[in-house]
Amino acid sequence: MNPVSAITGQMAPLPRANVDTDQIIPKQFLKRVERSGFGPFLFYDWAYDHEGELIPDFVLNRPEYMDAAVLVTGPNFGSGSSREHAPWALEDWGIKAMIAPSFADIFYNNCINIGLLPVVLTEAEVGVLTQLAEDPTNTVTVDLENQRVVAVGFEASFEIDPFAKHRLLNGLDNVALTLQHADEITTFEVTRPDFKPSLS
Repeated sequence: MNPVSAITGQMAPLPRANVDTDQIIPKQFLKRVERSGFGPFLFYDWAYDHEGELIPDFVLNRPEYMDAAVLVTGPNFGSGSSREHAPWALEDWGIKAMIAPSFADIFYNNCINIGLLPVVLTEAEVGVLTQLAEDPTNTVTVDLENQRVVAVGFEASFEIDPFAKHRLLNGLDNVALTLQHADEITTFEVTRPDFKPSLS
């Protein structure tokens, strides 16, 4: 995955609480085996009507928000099932960071695993950013290195687990983390007795 240091871009406001993973990417779109291609189905039940036509006033359908990189949303975002497709869909659409008062734990970790930055701020701070995001000309910078969020007339700090921060700053997904120990794994394998199973 690509390293994450600072993200600067447009905000999209989605001030809804308890958005679960089935709302982020409905179950009927989970048939793909690749990680890509889920973006068009992001928030499908909110973005399309029963005839499959775009709902013009849904925030991510509005032309002025088509380049949004940061989603500003409500508490307990990503609750429900543990499907990894939810962060995949957000990433595939173009979202690079999300700001909310809280995230569901499994969803939060799935985001870290693919380099999608979840940022927790207070409800009051998220409320201010939501108001700023209502003006699509406003941008925000999410600075992971310094753990700061900066927008017009707004600045706040956020906490993040040091190991998660290390992974994001260095672009380390689960495979890359394992490959950091490639020499030790090779040494272990060559010293195993022949009668035991091999990784090769």
